[in-house]
Amino acid sequence: MSGKLKNIGIVTGLTAVSRVLGLVRDQLSAAVFGTSALNSAFITAFSLPNLFRRFLGEGSLTAAFVPTLQEELHENQQAGAFRLLSQVTSWLAVVTGGLVLFGMILFSQSRLLGGHDDKWYLAADLTVLLFPYLAFVCLAAAFSATLNVLHRFTEPALSPIWLNLAMIVSLGGAGLHWAETDLGRMYWLCGGVLAGGFLQMAVPAAVLVRLGWRPRADLTLSPRVREIALLMAPGLFGTAIYQINIYVSRLLAFSINDSAAAVLFYANRLTELPIGVFAIAVATVVYPLLARHAAEKNIPAMAEDYRKGLRLILLINVPAGAGLALLAEPMIRVLFERGAFTAADTAMMTPLLALFAFGMPFFSITSLSTRAFYAVKDTATPVKLAAVSFVINLGLSLMLMRTLGAAGLVIASIVAIVVQTVLLQRLLTRRMPEMAFGPLWGGVGKILIAVLGMAVVVAGGWRFVLTQPIGFWRDALALGGLIPLGIAAYGAALWLLKIEGREELVAIWRRLKGKRS
Repeated sequence: MSGKLKNIGIVTGLTAVSRVLGLVRDQLSAAVFGTSALNSAFITAFSLPNLFRRFLGEGSLTAAFVPTLQEELHENQQAGAFRLLSQVTSWLAVVTGGLVLFGMILFSQSRLLGGHDDKWYLAADLTVLLFPYLAFVCLAAAFSATLNVLHRFTEPALSPIWLNLAMIVSLGGAGLHWAETDLGRMYWLCGGVLAGGFLQMAVPAAVLVRLGWRPRADLTLSPRVREIALLMAPGLFGTAIYQINIYVSRLLAFSINDSAAAVLFYANRLTELPIGVFAIAVATVVYPLLARHAAEKNIPAMAEDYRKGLRLILLINVPAGAGLALLAEPMIRVLFERGAFTAADTAMMTPLLALFAFGMPFFSITSLSTRAFYAVKDTATPVKLAAVSFVINLGLSLMLMRTLGAAGLVIASIVAIVVQTVLLQRLLTRRMPEMAFGPLWGGVGKILIAVLGMAVVVAGGWRFVLTQPIGFWRDALALGGLIPLGIAAYGAALWLLKIEGREELVAIWRRLKGKRS
């Protein structure tokens, strides 16, 4: 368990750095562009290459590639694994290169479709600039997955840091100093995306070269490559449903008004901070373990690691969601309300953040549950459930956006993810009874009791703060005091309730603290 905690600590720490930099990036773009049509157009445009990245790179490819690469490494050692990597990346370069060329040509002709608002043509123009990012980041996903299989977690966890740094330097440095218009600054931001994507690809590739990989073009359709392709087929459809779901939600938000897409994006990004820092870190480290146990047919060990991962996710994300909901308004004011981002934008974003926070634990659990299916090479079941989630989300979005606006889109996504989470766990238990959620219910009850105690403390403290004169420093000092106070109350309650897994949390904290000192 010590080795797993060390890896989770590494990924958690680096992911925390990445998410903080991502927050700085979002603060910068919000201050420069606010919730303008230009910013919403960028968010909409960047969503499309990210959509392909998710289901070509980090989605179905990783899901099919990791267990197959594990088997190749087990049977043919590192040489076989590197040979398979060359074959997969060669095909990936051909496919993504063709997609990039097609997408850039297609969106460059957007004005042939007349009769639309200028913001839609602006989004198409920015899509042309950003589309090459998908080729870089899809190759980066394959390189990072290989490093994870080789138990190298540091370099893959650094990947999003390069993107965030490139975007911050490009917009905050070059863009603000050399561009004279908002559109000019937006072009610099797009350039930062492409530079960051290249670094995301080049850095893990260089590490693999140091480990002995010799890149070469190899379009051989080996049995392993064909197996990956067959495993990817249903996964492509399932991941595509999920990502198209997100993309459609952003398009619907873009159609509501000029600000909705940007406000929805920033609210979602704040909830992704705790999800990404811990839940994704746990899933990233646990997934190769699940795949190894599945390859060895050791289902009891697989179930044990799966439940440990779920417990760690719930221990962090349930109170994090409650805290975000309780302190949404002062948090948005402190983090975003400056420059072009106004008090009206804060008022629009606050209820969206509170709603997103409610869905945080479900998004986190789904990430690990889906990987459990992938570990046993079952990519079909998540596809079917993703389809159910898509239908629910789209139907409710179209119904609720008319009366509730962007909030209706958030409610629709939460209902869909709750249904998907429940169905995933039920079908996983039906397939492998050892993976049942039942043993965790006692711990969930203790977590909820501890969160209730934390909420009472934080809500009481915030009511006192509201009696003080309004201003930035009031909110900042309140957050600086109430967040540690809430954490302390939650931790004390967990300790008194003797929650299972508390030793694991302490071990992770000590490792992270040791790395900072």
